[in-house]
Amino acid sequence: MPVLLIVLDLGGTFVFAISGAMVAVRHRLDVFGVLVLAFAAGNAGGITRDLLIGAVPPAAIADWKYSGVSALAGLATFFWYPVTKKVANDVLWFDAVGLAFFAVAGAQKALAHGIDPTMAALLGMLTGIGGGMLRDVLVSGIPTVLRADLYALAALAGAAVVVSAHLLHLHPMVAAAAGGGVCFALRFMAIRHGWRLPTARPAPTVAPDAPHHPHHDEGN
Repeated sequence: MPVLLIVLDLGGTFVFAISGAMVAVRHRLDVFGVLVLAFAAGNAGGITRDLLIGAVPPAAIADWKYSGVSALAGLATFFWYPVTKKVANDVLWFDAVGLAFFAVAGAQKALAHGIDPTMAALLGMLTGIGGGMLRDVLVSGIPTVLRADLYALAALAGAAVVVSAHLLHLHPMVAAAAGGGVCFALRFMAIRHGWRLPTARPAPTVAPDAPHHPHHDEGN
């Protein structure tokens, strides 16, 4: 189980770090900015999860492999990824893969620390969306989780599958494959077909009434 968690965590870190670096390249940040955004996107969710479940110091800080994987992803993206219009679409797909990895890893790590199954599913969702939220905030964007097609819901669904498999005493690998598959499938279909939750619709602005000018009869 610990080996599976480390693999999922590092896999999610690497993929999300790539998505963070791609966003940095698109915004024309320098190499240091690319590395900062790569680390933030790859590790914010995991750090938040570890702090909430009491796994301190967080793995991303205690283990050099997390920063190493983030730096590798950032440098590879900075030096070899062409700045084209294709970047925006690639970010979505890398983001979807990272979301699946982290939703599964977050739920399984929470369960391993004895967290209630319902809260474990929510922590899996938080692990998945945390890095992307910080990445978007750092480049002054509205976080994808607040506007994208089935983003947080996909993470929650994947984490819920992991928790359900745990309650059914299925093997952790089966739980990971099923949860990750559900999460990625939902994001894939949402991106491909534009599935989204209902959005808020502000009330239309009503123009103030024109001033009323009473008519006076002639001769009065």
